[in-house]
Amino acid sequence: MNKMLVVGSGSWGTALVKILLEDPNMQIDWWVRGAEMAQHINTKGRNPKYLRSVKFDTERLTASNDIAALVARNQTIVLVTPSAFVTEVLDQLNNDQLTGKKILSAIKGVEPITLKIVGEYLIENKGINEQDFGVITGPCHAEEVAQEKLSYLTVASTNQNFCQQVCEALDCDYIRVTPSADIYGTEISAVLKNVYAIAAGICHSLGYGDNFQAVLVSNAIREISLFIAAVHPINRNTDESAYLGDLLVTAYSQYSRNRTLGAMLGKGYSVTSALMEMEMIAEGYYATESIYKLNESYRVEMPILTFVYNVIYCNENARDEAVVLSSKLN
Repeated sequence: MNKMLVVGSGSWGTALVKILLEDPNMQIDWWVRGAEMAQHINTKGRNPKYLRSVKFDTERLTASNDIAALVARNQTIVLVTPSAFVTEVLDQLNNDQLTGKKILSAIKGVEPITLKIVGEYLIENKGINEQDFGVITGPCHAEEVAQEKLSYLTVASTNQNFCQQVCEALDCDYIRVTPSADIYGTEISAVLKNVYAIAAGICHSLGYGDNFQAVLVSNAIREISLFIAAVHPINRNTDESAYLGDLLVTAYSQYSRNRTLGAMLGKGYSVTSALMEMEMIAEGYYATESIYKLNESYRVEMPILTFVYNVIYCNENARDEAVVLSSKLN
């Protein structure tokens, strides 16, 4: 596995390109939205919008906005677009163009039309074989990858050989990779942790302290455990880094855009104003509605999810909703 296509040019996509190019034998094609951005990357070796300090080896990297041409010449595809736009990108391709491709999702969101996690969407709507699918998740922030701080990734696939190949491709001096077979649980957990990071940010701005945050996060991992057990019941340990670790780093880190969104909402920003001021997309905004609607079928008790949904989508007062939430935590 020495050639891949990365689809998406945000901070996380940029970080993954950096990680993959640490292997001197790796060649990367990179789909970006605009021809101007592609030209900038190809000539200057830097993403002009995200992680601008990262310099790429342009002899082993080709950026383009022609998704069909890039897919045609790559067998392994890493999807890193925001979940809200994954349909828009993939609808430029027909299922035949994806047949036989191995696809990795590093998207931490839900496909907004079908309310399916990306893996389910690809398997059920795009004809991808489950054995050709995998998930890349954290705990890991793009900003620390740019600084080459020791970070951890999880690769999940039901295809053990494929999983091992991807682990080896991502492993480098500052990245440790753990394999998993739980493609659904890891992906759903990666979606939900963004929602709970919004909750943590809201409560922080409202003046709730570390003691409350500890209880909030411990309740959040329980909600994650209950929900993924309802959606895909297999034997798993949600204390592992792919679940709990990813939740912790997103709920507490200064780099967490979802926590930042929550903090702005807790300070009194409207949802529209907060989203406009943020330079990057907060996946938890879309995930909150998607998971809330999805849970209408499963009816798992999820008071933290409900709290965030009420603040964002029902325009309820954050302070009043936090008081209601606090009475339900233990």
